[in-house]
Amino acid sequence: MHLRCALLLVTPTIVSSSKLDQRARIENAAALMTSFAERTGLSSEGPGQRYLWTDAFAVCNFLGLARATGEARYTDLALTLIHRVHHALGQRRPDDAQRGWLSGLLARQAEAHPTRGGLRIGKKLPERSPGEPFDDQLEWDRDGQYFHYLTKWMHALDQASRSTGRPELNLWARELAETAHRAFVYTAEGGTRRRMYWKMSIDLARPLVRSMGQHDPLDGYLTCAELRATASRLPGEPSGPSLEDEARRFAAMVDKDDLATADPLGLGGLLVDADRVDQLARQGAFSDSELRNALLKSALAGLKQYVEGGDLQRPVEHRLAFRELGLAIGLHAAASMREAAEEDRSRSRGSLEARALLEKLGRYDSLRSQIVAFWLEPDHRSGRFWTEHRDINEVMLATALAPEGFLVLGPERR
Repeated sequence: MHLRCALLLVTPTIVSSSKLDQRARIENAAALMTSFAERTGLSSEGPGQRYLWTDAFAVCNFLGLARATGEARYTDLALTLIHRVHHALGQRRPDDAQRGWLSGLLARQAEAHPTRGGLRIGKKLPERSPGEPFDDQLEWDRDGQYFHYLTKWMHALDQASRSTGRPELNLWARELAETAHRAFVYTAEGGTRRRMYWKMSIDLARPLVRSMGQHDPLDGYLTCAELRATASRLPGEPSGPSLEDEARRFAAMVDKDDLATADPLGLGGLLVDADRVDQLARQGAFSDSELRNALLKSALAGLKQYVEGGDLQRPVEHRLAFRELGLAIGLHAAASMREAAEEDRSRSRGSLEARALLEKLGRYDSLRSQIVAFWLEPDHRSGRFWTEHRDINEVMLATALAPEGFLVLGPERR
């Protein structure tokens, strides 16, 4: 399907885009993902540009579409994308004097363990060389490795493992988690406190940004819990890292009193993580209900600040779609949690505090429809700020329309 055809599928239903039914959402998401697959060389002879964050969401979207439509071609696209990412971002840049896998492994061993050296971000500019002055603005456009991108890819691999039953996908995710923990976590001066670097060099040998991402330890903790839960359910005895020590060390760095943010993408992440805790708890793989409630409280505080800030009333050229769509995805997660809590109420079980927090979050339900409706409007997708980030914007719009592939720790919720 050509891009023009794909967009025609997206726009006809926008008579009242806030009221799209589930079938229309799936159709729109499928059109966006089909266009992405063609444009990025996944299903065509395109240039094959890979970007880790976007591709992680894309894998989950394809898995969700396979589940929603029953069409195996979407699973095939997810698995093809995993292969392409590992062979592009798991290896040196084409403009690098060095060649080969980031792990340093050769041929067959590298293919069997494609994530042991981590994965590049996929930025167009090469990383900052040793001794080169730091430039805050330029650093955003330089390659390297981000911890929060790596955890998104771990989740994508794990979702693929849950959907297909293939244990090696979960193994690759756990090996990536082990590698990331070893590279990004360090002991601060004094030897009593662990911290994390925000960005590392491609070879994971030196930090490029030394500050710690606010939610990076949380990402590490919950992702390790998810991967361990999946490994325990797969057939046979799990091989590879158990991640028990890594999970414990990440957990020790999580400050439950310092999670609040007014950034829309960060807010969406808090709600997604609360839902992930809730699902893992229902699967018997997580027991820290206090963390779930702390995440919900932090999200509530941040949402109030975000809405009062008026960002959603700003002109389109001053808005970043993928960040707002991250919030829309998180609000869907909150709504799903609330539905599950209502079922618990009918069975006289569940947390009263969590239900109260989720009911307060329900006041923001319309925000999700508002954000998605705004970015479905063709005029809002024609400007420079959309087209400059087209891949990530369209993939995350597809996730916001049909988020089950990303959100549901499958194959089915609860």
